[in-house]
Amino acid sequence: MADRPCAGKILRIAGAVILPNLGGIYNGRLTRQHLQSWYANLKFPSFKPPNSVFAPMWISLYAGMGYGSYLVWRDGGGFAGEAAKLPLIAYGTQLALNWAWTPIFFGQHNIKGGLIDIVALTAAASACGVLFYRVNKTAGLLFVPYVAWLGFATALNYAIWKLNPEKEQAPKDEEKPSSSHAKSS
Repeated sequence: MADRPCAGKILRIAGAVILPNLGGIYNGRLTRQHLQSWYANLKFPSFKPPNSVFAPMWISLYAGMGYGSYLVWRDGGGFAGEAAKLPLIAYGTQLALNWAWTPIFFGQHNIKGGLIDIVALTAAASACGVLFYRVNKTAGLLFVPYVAWLGFATALNYAIWKLNPEKEQAPKDEEKPSSSHAKSS
């Protein structure tokens, strides 16, 4: 017999699954603002999937990582539990890096900055998956497809960066520097 009511458990699971998707929803709106005006004008590698693949992929990955965070929270003693503390800090760290990628890449048109972020994100997500696995095997295994997708996304980001050196920092290139702020290189 469970010591918590079923409705409370469902609400906690729903909250854990919805939380990472909130950043995804915001970032999806930001992405759509730049798809036609900037992103469509980039050069892409042959392995880039259609744009329609990204939203369902991220929704499912966010749901998996969110459910994994619930399992770690539950089995690790909550936010105050010693077993859950470090894994949940790692989770928050990788989630912040995840949410930061879109404003860097799409918002700032900073392809190299996006690459730096996604490399750090992949490392943080990998560490988080290992830490989750130590608390709950299913939670850790839910990070396997996420880390695999991040590996693919990192390769894609790298290829876009290499194919588009002139597209780096496009919003700033449109501004005319004054003579006192011109670069001396």
